[in-house]
Amino acid sequence: MVDEAELRRLSAKERARLMQMLAAMDMPRLMHGGSNRRRRWFLLATIACCLVLAAWIGVLAVTLPRFYRAGDWRGAWVGFDLAELIAFAATAWAAWRGRQILITCLLVLATLLFADAWFDVTLDVRTNGFLFSLLSALLVEIPLAIAALLAARRLQRLTIARIRSREGIHGPVPPLWRIPLFGYFEGGVLHDPVPPGSPDSSDLSDSSDSSDSSNDQANGDRSTLARPSGRWPGRDA
Repeated sequence: MVDEAELRRLSAKERARLMQMLAAMDMPRLMHGGSNRRRRWFLLATIACCLVLAAWIGVLAVTLPRFYRAGDWRGAWVGFDLAELIAFAATAWAAWRGRQILITCLLVLATLLFADAWFDVTLDVRTNGFLFSLLSALLVEIPLAIAALLAARRLQRLTIARIRSREGIHGPVPPLWRIPLFGYFEGGVLHDPVPPGSPDSSDLSDSSDSSDSSNDQANGDRSTLARPSGRWPGRDA
């Protein structure tokens, strides 16, 4: 049995190595991320959608009239605002309960707010309500949408930082566009969001080595940690 005093005598590098071993042993095996064949089909379908949509945009730009009388103007805007109300309510509930679905709610809310601002401004051009629509878009809808996106980004980075910390990976979280998707390999171990050999990985290892130098001088060199038998105090099985 290893007590807390012995754990505190370990260096930061040794604690990180120990956390990685515990994560590999205790982390539940989740559903497999999918085969390469499925990923290729998804990419092909997405590229095909982009090509079709680009062609359709060209058709609409040529064929659509500049002015058009809507069939159900009231129903369109009431339905859209109802969707925004549901998004706001879902976001408030997720924030109140502290659930991970809050990230999805924030992204949906930001998308609806940007769309609301776009249609408000473009559909009120050359009308008496254009100035009000422009001000509401610039002062209310777009700022709220940007705030929702920034909040979703912050929560996503906090989640990734927590996963990295539990796996013994220290240092700042890299930009989201550089972090690969989480997946599982043959051993069922969580995929490292900063793959070995990447610039982020080398930066983190350098910072970890520099932070551990003082601890190593004080405590001396320790041998590689052996896998402990028994359960660690203060941790769930």
